[in-house]
Amino acid sequence: MKRRKFIISTACAAPALTLFPPDLSGMRTEHQPGKLEKRALGKTGEMLSVIGFGGIVVMNATPAAAAADVESAINAGVNYFDVAPSYGDAEIKLGPALEPWRKNVFLACKTGMRTRDEARKELEQSLLHLRTDHFDLYQHHAVTTMEDVERIFAPGGAHEAFLKAREQGMVRFLGFSAHSAEAALAMMERYDFDTILFPFNWTAWYAGNFGPQVMARAQEKGMGILALKAMARGPWKDGADRSGHPKCWYEPLTDPDDIVMGLRFTLSHPVTAAIPPGDENLFRQALALSDKIKPLEDNELESIREKALNGTPLFSA
Repeated sequence: MKRRKFIISTACAAPALTLFPPDLSGMRTEHQPGKLEKRALGKTGEMLSVIGFGGIVVMNATPAAAAADVESAINAGVNYFDVAPSYGDAEIKLGPALEPWRKNVFLACKTGMRTRDEARKELEQSLLHLRTDHFDLYQHHAVTTMEDVERIFAPGGAHEAFLKAREQGMVRFLGFSAHSAEAALAMMERYDFDTILFPFNWTAWYAGNFGPQVMARAQEKGMGILALKAMARGPWKDGADRSGHPKCWYEPLTDPDDIVMGLRFTLSHPVTAAIPPGDENLFRQALALSDKIKPLEDNELESIREKALNGTPLFSA
């Protein structure tokens, strides 16, 4: 068996409990009264707020509403913003809203394009939309299959555009987001990325064994670890009323106690920041509850594990 395939197959078999509870003592943090905690982002030297602002929050918003959402987030201590051209008009709305604060925030963007020329074109367009001359982090977006990985690194693939853009100062750090453990592990073997953006979710972790193997490898490589889906309950049930959360393709946690539990689980790991759902009301709830986010105690783990095992994971390894 080839080395890469061996690493992927053995890592995917890792038991779900081996990394929890984790040791956060090695993670540098900053605390300021009335503001979100900040954590170190891998080896980058950057410190990010533990809650990030997902660009979908301002998708379809009026310019005034987008500006208000951004200012409210800034006032709470958010300094990490993430967006992508696939999020409807989010880039167009976020650009003007974020412009007054740009020099004080860490701005991440993504592309789902897999060829060099397409990725370069989309990068240039995103820079125009976001009214900036560079991104702090640029990511291969939604890497899901091994075909995605091969296309990204093929001659003329998107990664060539990433390397060129960094050389030219258009981007500072390089990363990727993924929605499968196999693809994430393969991406980490192919290149020493600065960051990974991945679903680290309580139900997927325990009921789907999805996440432990990816986190272990990212830690070994000293990467900055960013989290999606901390506030996901699971897939929507058939016939469920989704009208209250039209921006969520999965069922989100909505009860305040559940929201805190989901964020605490994810941020009890060596995760720099978690991005709440793009639903503006849920994002505001996450900010309002942020003072309750603290590492889980050992005696809380079994009840969370039991609750997770009775749920349906959004992802499985």
